Amino acid sequence: MERKIPEHHSLRRFFTALTYKNFSDRLGWEDIPVAEYISNLLVDFTHIDNLFRIRSQKGRRLEEVGEMLLEADVLLNAGSYEREREVYRHIGDFTLFMVGIFPECLQRIKSRSLIHHPDFLIDYVKVGKRSYENVSGFEAEDSKGSVLLFRRLADNFELCVVGMGYIRKDLEAARDPRLQEAKTLLLN
Repeated sequence: MERKIPEHHSLRRFFTALTYKNFSDRLGWEDIPVAEYISNLLVDFTHIDNLFRIRSQKGRRLEEVGEMLLEADVLLNAGSYEREREVYRHIGDFTLFMVGIFPECLQRIKSRSLIHHPDFLIDYVKVGKRSYENVSGFEAEDSKGSVLLFRRLADNFELCVVGMGYIRKDLEAARDPRLQEAKTLLLN
């Protein structure tokens, strides 16, 4: 079940300001649609249910990218191109968020002690870029803006990761308890 934060909530203003500041001022990249998308992603992922919103056909919450990739395959599990697009979009969002905000989680997965982890051999950056490329390929002609947005997210994935890393540093500097709580949830 997806949880929505109201449009005028202070958390939205907070993440919008952080995103614009870091993407525009620190990166010198003034792409309003990308900045809006990233700030909305950060707000949405403040709810753990949204971070792990993709469910298997049996209703089980999918927490690994490897499982999500299987779910996205229209020949295996997706069942429709709409579902395939939805899952690929989430994979792009999930990998961008994890690499940008919680890179230590990926380091933990890559450690020897977690060699059995399903994502051990997965390169989140490559998978994220490819997922956003796939999403841009699904868009209809009448949604040209969305096609361009996901193309820019794919083409600039690494830059988005850097921008999110700056946002993370700002959150850490503010000692935001929400970040500490999310870290605890993800690392345990």
